[in-house]
Amino acid sequence: MTSILPTIPRLVFTVLEPISLSVAPTIQMKARVAGAVAPFISPEWFVSEQIALSPLESITPNTRMVALQLGNIYLLLAMVGIAVLYTTTECRVVRNYVIALWAADIGHVAITCYVMEYERMIDVANWNAMTWGNIGATVVLFSVRTAYLLGVFGPDRLPAMGKVKKGQ
Repeated sequence: MTSILPTIPRLVFTVLEPISLSVAPTIQMKARVAGAVAPFISPEWFVSEQIALSPLESITPNTRMVALQLGNIYLLLAMVGIAVLYTTTECRVVRNYVIALWAADIGHVAITCYVMEYERMIDVANWNAMTWGNIGATVVLFSVRTAYLLGVFGPDRLPAMGKVKKGQ
């Protein structure tokens, strides 16, 4: 695990976020699935859950393709996050990765809010798990990223270096 990140961002970015991208909990059809798993189990359900209180309907092959590709992208994001944060010892790489995710969080929430009807967006009591993930969880991740980038959790740590023998 990368030793560059302070404890809280390290836990959030290297453990919780990759898990949420791959198999975060959602309750529906007696299954607890979301992230990358849900579109592969039921693309129809995954698409209908994007906006709370939407009916479950059959989808076109084009929509099925988009849902499955989105699931694949969630897996990719989880793997990239693990690869970058577990292997690099470069503070700049970690910070630039977090900045890219920070910007993507803004777009993710903005697009979700833009597409939802205003009444559904402000009806927080009736949000489903997918809406909580798309807005609530993303805002939490955005907040942790912002705090990290502002130095709230302390400075980046220098990687532990192996002892170098004299003369090498």
